[in-house]
Amino acid sequence: MWGDGLDAEEKKAHLISEGKIFIPQETRLPFPLSKSTAGPGAGSAAIALGFGGTRVKLAVNREPSRFSLALKASGGYAILDGGKPFIENVQVLKNPAHAPEQCFVNIHSHCIFNCAFCNSPRIREAGRKPEQVADFIVKTCKENDFRAVAITSAVPETIDKQADEFIFVIREVRKTLPNVIIGVEPYAETREQIRRLKEAGADEIKLNIQAATSGILAKVCPGFDYEKSLALIADAVQVFGKGKVTSNIIFGFGESDENVLECAEALAAASCIPTLRALRVNDLNRASLKEALGFEPEAPSPERILRLAEAQKKIMEKYGLTTKSMETMCCRCLCCDIVPFYDL
Repeated sequence: MWGDGLDAEEKKAHLISEGKIFIPQETRLPFPLSKSTAGPGAGSAAIALGFGGTRVKLAVNREPSRFSLALKASGGYAILDGGKPFIENVQVLKNPAHAPEQCFVNIHSHCIFNCAFCNSPRIREAGRKPEQVADFIVKTCKENDFRAVAITSAVPETIDKQADEFIFVIREVRKTLPNVIIGVEPYAETREQIRRLKEAGADEIKLNIQAATSGILAKVCPGFDYEKSLALIADAVQVFGKGKVTSNIIFGFGESDENVLECAEALAAASCIPTLRALRVNDLNRASLKEALGFEPEAPSPERILRLAEAQKKIMEKYGLTTKSMETMCCRCLCCDIVPFYDL
């Protein structure tokens, strides 16, 4: 039996927990692998796969590992688990700009912050000028008929300068593509920066709380202030509106389920959509995570990923929130998380 009777979300949770997939060198792919400079898969070649009404994006492992992508005799693809059937029908997705069906770009990788989990500063890739980013977005959207744009960036100098670069890119893209939906994932330290992003033409915003508790945040992102982040997220809802603001809560740092759900409820009570993201541990961030936390964390189990997603759904229903209100970024992409409500 394919996947021992598990449904698509259960299978996806196993894939997210593993975080990688083996693709033999001889396996022919219809599209090139992607290489992101932001997000859970930053720094590694990755593949986006679609199945059962959802998607997943996994780092590509060239050495045999638990999961592998197989080319079927019929010409389609399947995922094997330890060499045994796991997912019968898998689509390899075109992914020219980080996320399927949208142009999701990172302006800079170098960062003044030292978040233990983030691989972007460790990639050592030079950032692009805002003019280059805007040109890339316009070109990619036209070539692929994308209607969604997402912009993120590390902070190489100051948060204010980062906001200026976001605003430049948004305005330049709006001149040529007035009807695309634009989401932004900045660092912000003032309501004024948030307001300026909205006035420039951003439709949605993601301000990440990152960790479930202030104590853990102080360890993994020492430059961040937990209470200030919560206040700015509430400000963003006032500026962008209910259902147009989201925030990552990364779990796997040693927090309890109760910690995660208390944070998710605090965000939802402020009309912000919580995005629960399982920590991915890899060669780039393993040492920094161990140093920050005092132990080497492991990827959350599939059971925990599913348990928290189910509780997240109930919290969102309680506050009248749905991921379907987001048209860009992670809620729309679906690749890295279990996303309640949003089916393809």
